[in-house]
Amino acid sequence: MKNSVAFGHGKFLAHYDDVVFFQFNNNESFYNLDLKTAKKFIDIVVTLCNGKPMSFIIDIRGFRGSFSADAANFLANSSELLKLRISEAFITNSIATNLLIASYKRIYDPITPHVICDEIRSAEQYCLQSKNTFYGSD
Repeated sequence: MKNSVAFGHGKFLAHYDDVVFFQFNNNESFYNLDLKTAKKFIDIVVTLCNGKPMSFIIDIRGFRGSFSADAANFLANSSELLKLRISEAFITNSIATNLLIASYKRIYDPITPHVICDEIRSAEQYCLQSKNTFYGSD
């Protein structure tokens, strides 16, 4: 199994502790994540998870832009991701990105447990706790 993939503005890495780490970098404020790219991202995540449910850390500190409604809906409701996604920890460093994520979660995916953090350590702790709860090893 390949444990690291780069595609477009994203890097994806499967960690040893059953966490998939995403890092997105983009300085173009007009960038809009489209459905085609969202589908490719899901294909990468499915490969990295290899059928095992995992927590996701999504580092978007270096990201500017938005996503189409089709892409957001697809990411939230993909049957493949629904089977694999235990929780999500978003790492941000701007109020605009915090608001974007909060709106996305409220509108498209209010079910998946999530947290918005400003540093990786908090995100890792949240994912570990979520994973332990999911697998029953609290």
